[in-house]
Amino acid sequence: MSLTGANETPSDDRGCGDITPKIGITSTPVIDRNRGPHGALYAVAMTKDASGGIHHRLDALDLANSAELFGGPSEIAATYPGTGGNSVNGVLTFDPSLHTERAALTLVNGNIYMGRTAHCMAGPYTGWIMSYSADTLKQTGVVNIAPNGLQGSVWMAGSGMASDGASIYVVDGNGTFGTTLDANGFPVDSNFGDSFMKLSTSPLKVTDYFAPLDVVQLANTDNDFGSGGAMLLPDQKTADGTVKHLAVAAGKDNKIYVVDRDSMGKFSPTSNNVWQVLTGTLAGGIWGSPAYFNGTVYYGGLNDNIKALPITNAMLAATAASKSPTIFAYPGTVPAISANGTSNAILWAAENGTTGALHAYDATNLAREIYNSNQAGTRDQWGQATSSSRR
Repeated sequence: MSLTGANETPSDDRGCGDITPKIGITSTPVIDRNRGPHGALYAVAMTKDASGGIHHRLDALDLANSAELFGGPSEIAATYPGTGGNSVNGVLTFDPSLHTERAALTLVNGNIYMGRTAHCMAGPYTGWIMSYSADTLKQTGVVNIAPNGLQGSVWMAGSGMASDGASIYVVDGNGTFGTTLDANGFPVDSNFGDSFMKLSTSPLKVTDYFAPLDVVQLANTDNDFGSGGAMLLPDQKTADGTVKHLAVAAGKDNKIYVVDRDSMGKFSPTSNNVWQVLTGTLAGGIWGSPAYFNGTVYYGGLNDNIKALPITNAMLAATAASKSPTIFAYPGTVPAISANGTSNAILWAAENGTTGALHAYDATNLAREIYNSNQAGTRDQWGQATSSSRR
């Protein structure tokens, strides 16, 4: 099944350093098994027509026969008030040639959420978040992250947006952040570069956020907060029994931020007003999302071991309870857990390199490696590993 239109190609010959030579489907699709006759797969495809024009389209495909559903595909287009980016007369217009889809699609309450990052990492791009109806493929919401500035990409190394069913949570990358705040602590210019944002789903808008105290410096030194994805934790209890609704995120600067989803902390130039900041726990930055299992958070940083960080009284341990014997080179690794309920948990991790490797560790003691794909000579090897998370 091809998602390219007539006389179109999934190639872009501009020689971009981010996605080359193919564009096509660059973000993980999402599946809804209850929509359409047999369930539906939603994907965004990026193509180039015979005249060189770039298109982004949302497709919904029948899981059984790949038939196009709900009148699709739907051409992605948007406008938003603002004076930044490629604006004309106070209006930003989504330019498909400047943007691409990297963050995984997210399905919440009947809407598909997508975030846009830069294509070719050049030009007057800005960060776009859009929502589309899963039933009609019609646009239901648009937010621009830096409408009066530049950049603010949503990429998160391919991770999807997090959601508690009522809100969605996004960490965006380098871009303009407005340090002048209104009476409610929000940037007066609505620029949220390098911020951890909470957005309502209907209407789609930023309702809370956290930006590190060095947010401007992060953008100036290419230390994206949004190089890693967000993860929501199950309800946690403090020592006095107070229930906390927490989320974690980390980026290129090696710090782990734990935020209270009920009051994320906003911005202060003198302090990080969040639940917890872990400095020095990670040896390198994060290009991906963490994993969670049975009261423990797992991170796999750049040039670092995978580290198991238990949660006690709603506080994340600053020192790892266990760590993998393997140190993972660029871009680190994205851990994943398989388990039978709360038992027999295995942490899986892919290693980049000339000869890639799939590792399996005992999630309760990462020092114990159960398997790796190089153990049996060439039998399980997959050859050179590549990374699509580079930014």
